[in-house]
Formats: sequence, C-alpha cells, structure tokens
Amino acid sequence: MNPVSDLSVLLKTLEPALNPGVFVFASVKHGHAIDPAVIVASIREPEGLSVITSETDAALNGLKPLFKCAWITLTVNSALDAVGLTAAFASALGHSGISCNVVAGAYHDHIFVPLESAQTAMHVLHQLQTDGGIE
Repeated sequence: MNPVSDLSVLLKTLEPALNPGVFVFASVKHGHAIDPAVIVASIREPEGLSVITSETDAALNGLKPLFKCAWITLTVNSALDAVGLTAAFASALGHSGISCNVVAGAYHDHIFVPLESAQTAMHVLHQLQTDGGIE
C-alpha cells in the first residue's frame, strides 16, 4: 500500500495496535555495548545512545529504565511528509492527560505512553479514528 499523507484519511484509518510487553527508555553510555537486535528504537545524543527496549532486555543489559511505557503502533502507512498527524494524536492524548513520546518509522508512527495509561490511550486513539479528528 502507498503511504498516506491526507490527514483526514490518516485519522480515519489510524488502526492503533497495542504491542505486547513492557518497554523502557534508557541511555546506553559511551563504551557500553548492546545488541542491536534488542533495540526497538534509538537516537544518538551527547550523553549516550538513547534506546527503547523491552524491560527485560534493559535489565539483562544493565540499563537503568528512565521511563516505563506501553508501545502503540498506528498501523496506517503514514507518509513521512504527512502534516498534522502527530499534532492530532498528541493533542487528543494530551487532552486526556496522557503524555506520549513518538517515533516515526519508515511506514508507521509509534507512540510510547505511560504503562498505566495504555488502555485509556487506546480508547482515545480509537475515538480519534471514529471521529476522524472532528471535535
């Protein structure tokens, strides 16, 4: 399927999926090796390599969890140059008091929310999809 860039189509076809497991953000200090296969996402920062990994893999690698979270994937094939999608779901979640950390993949957007807010976040995202972003 071709990537979608039309915001109204994106919102109506979000199809959020809650990935099983508990995930954490952690920082891998310079000189510490971690198997790339256990990294869900990463970005290099001056302080070290920021990673998202499972809680189990973080513990096995001696990483201190900085944020424990649930991982939600928006299964719509969103174009990387689409405008407004992140703002729409971040606003909807924010209005419900749910923080979110977003990672854009080549095909999908991935949202990391506090673990205890996972089910509420799923409800909010399903409602956003149903409403098509209309408030």
